[in-house]
Amino acid sequence: MNWIDYVNAFWIGGLICALVQILMDKTKLMPGRIMVLLVCTGAVLSAIGIYPKFVEMAGAGASVPLLGFGNLLFEGVKEAVKKDGIIGIFTGGLKTTAAGISAAIIFGYLASLIFKPKMKK
Repeated sequence: MNWIDYVNAFWIGGLICALVQILMDKTKLMPGRIMVLLVCTGAVLSAIGIYPKFVEMAGAGASVPLLGFGNLLFEGVKEAVKKDGIIGIFTGGLKTTAAGISAAIIFGYLASLIFKPKMKK
């Protein structure tokens, strides 16, 4: 990797984050709905062939945000359908994203042990 790859990842990832922040500030959408919107957008852009090219150019700047998670889900389903048929619709996304989902659960649990979470009032 050369240094321009890092620059591209930084500015494209930052642009995605800035656009999402504007969406959060200027609309009345709740954060959960915005997250679902991002994952679905990533899956749709992947289905029409745009997002893989975007990931190729931006690297981690495009594959790490939630748009990249949607892309990963779609790619997993596509591969599983080719391999297993229609049952791949149900298994492909989870097989592909299992490591990321597991890490989120484990690290979230560890953080809750360290930081003593409290319910909002």
